[in-house]
Amino acid sequence: MEQTVEDYKLIFEKEGVYLHTNAKRSNQDTTIPGFIRIVERAGVPALEWSPLEDEGRSAPAVLYTKKDGEGGEEDTNFDPGYEPDWAVISTVKRDREQVPVKDSGLWSFSLPLSELYSLRRARFSLGRNFLVLTSRGGHPLPPLHFHRGGTRELFRALQRYIMLDQSPVDGRLFLAYPHDSGALSQSFEKLQLFDDGGSDLVSRFIQDPYATTFGGFSKVTNFFKAALKPPGSPAHFRTAQDPSLPHQSDEEPGFELINCGVELGPRPDVTRGQPLNKWDEFLDPEGRVKYPEKIKELVFRGGVTPFLRKEVWKFLLGFYPWNSTAKEREDILRLKTDEYFRMKVQWKSVGEEQEMRNSLLRGYRSLIERDVSRTDRHNTFFSGNDNPGLTLLHDVLMTYCMYNFDLGYVQGMSDLLSPLLFVTQNEVESFWCLTGFMELVHQNFEESQEAMKKQLLQLSILLKALDPELCDFLDSQDSGSLCFCFRWLLIWFKREFSFEDILTMWEVIWSGLPCDNFHLLIACSILVSQRGELIGSDHDFNTILKHINELTMKLDLQTVLRGAEAIFLQLTQCKELPLKVQQVLGLYVPSSSEEDSPDSQASETRRLLGESPAGASSSSSSSSPHAARVPTYP
Repeated sequence: MEQTVEDYKLIFEKEGVYLHTNAKRSNQDTTIPGFIRIVERAGVPALEWSPLEDEGRSAPAVLYTKKDGEGGEEDTNFDPGYEPDWAVISTVKRDREQVPVKDSGLWSFSLPLSELYSLRRARFSLGRNFLVLTSRGGHPLPPLHFHRGGTRELFRALQRYIMLDQSPVDGRLFLAYPHDSGALSQSFEKLQLFDDGGSDLVSRFIQDPYATTFGGFSKVTNFFKAALKPPGSPAHFRTAQDPSLPHQSDEEPGFELINCGVELGPRPDVTRGQPLNKWDEFLDPEGRVKYPEKIKELVFRGGVTPFLRKEVWKFLLGFYPWNSTAKEREDILRLKTDEYFRMKVQWKSVGEEQEMRNSLLRGYRSLIERDVSRTDRHNTFFSGNDNPGLTLLHDVLMTYCMYNFDLGYVQGMSDLLSPLLFVTQNEVESFWCLTGFMELVHQNFEESQEAMKKQLLQLSILLKALDPELCDFLDSQDSGSLCFCFRWLLIWFKREFSFEDILTMWEVIWSGLPCDNFHLLIACSILVSQRGELIGSDHDFNTILKHINELTMKLDLQTVLRGAEAIFLQLTQCKELPLKVQQVLGLYVPSSSEEDSPDSQASETRRLLGESPAGASSSSSSSSPHAARVPTYP
């Protein structure tokens, strides 16, 4: 049925609002001029955008659709630059519904204002003002770039129908609520904007950019389709019309440049040291490590020389307690060897018929066999057919399934094991080193993926403090979620650097210095090093993803580590470092006098040996955990 004049009322209209698409340039333009409108259809207010070529038509009532004249299929097959079937969580399924397609071959959307969830605005320093809208269903619309201004007028017109409240945590984010007070109360409760528990976790909403472009990420798709919403903190929201809001002079008065960064001093120069190449001088007559914190500092400063790597890694990954004697370590190795082979026998003794009735074990074995056949085959330890290294890789991973059957095996874990096996050249020691490593990263592989969401949020917090301009640019290109860093954080840059470089990087991170989440500072170092290439080029979402993946094997490790440490020093020298940044780096954590104390270290040794406190050896003292976290600088 056609719409009558009485059913349609134009409330607001602005020309010169551009939509930047993710379409391949060979097929259609990536920048489309159009109109933004607020209309009433049968009394229902809606926000609409339509291209100039589509003027006069009624936009379809869908959130947003991409139309393609060549078959109407969306481009979801962008090649991310690595194995397309590399999955993170093997149980994630695609649940995306196909959106309707219009015959015009153009883009358009119409969103009822009752379904508007949030608006995110920013003024990019290169002159691009843009606005990102998200629906209550969690669907982000394509960013709208206001080349000719008009955002203040748009906000004023929107406030005839909805309330816009500015987040105190992110000045660029405005949440939309109906004027009805009851509905507003329900919205606050649903959004968890107020937390009766007094949690001080950072609350930030990061909308999901174009979920349909993540076909190349295989089963990771569902992760990016969810909004990254951590628990909120107590907050007071101000309305966009609050006269107390600061106003900044600008070519468009209603579009403030909100600098969400902090005032940082210059980034200091950092010098890396030489690898740890001495060991015996750090041991007392009974074989205890006398100065574990000094060793950690040397490892952080320069890594470990290859001939000492096996011994040092067993301490860094918790196979041996730092204060254990040489005799105690012999006993620990014997006990751990017996325990390992008991678990190995469990899966080795499962017959074919029994395994047919155990779908989990059968699934784990299938994934492991597939991944082992393609893990680090360029390395001589794993190259060729019928290589004993491959057999060890398979057996250790299968045994880990018996050790942690709830987690089992998830693709990517073979990437973590192969360097451990290469260094230790020992099945038992590599297994227990893997369990120590997984204590640090096991949450990365859990099906909920909450840890990965949290780390991407934390990375965004750090980058926002370091380089708000780069954050604005990434936001403007639908890359503000930093989804292209997912693989970096999941397996600690394993596929971004050479095999030898990864050995050094991991031991540096395992040292625990100079702060929590040093791997996030490494990611920041890489991103900041690429800002000139990203901002200075005509990149869109796809080309940003492609550029980041093409950095594989092209990064200089020492430069990246120096950059990460320099960023840490730059942040810690800031007198007013935001609390949320301190929390990410572990600089604002209540002290615990018992954690990692000499008594607790001795208890760990006794636990491994099954001894009672009366029969335990005396332990040497060690530095406090907080002192251990800060290396000395020349």
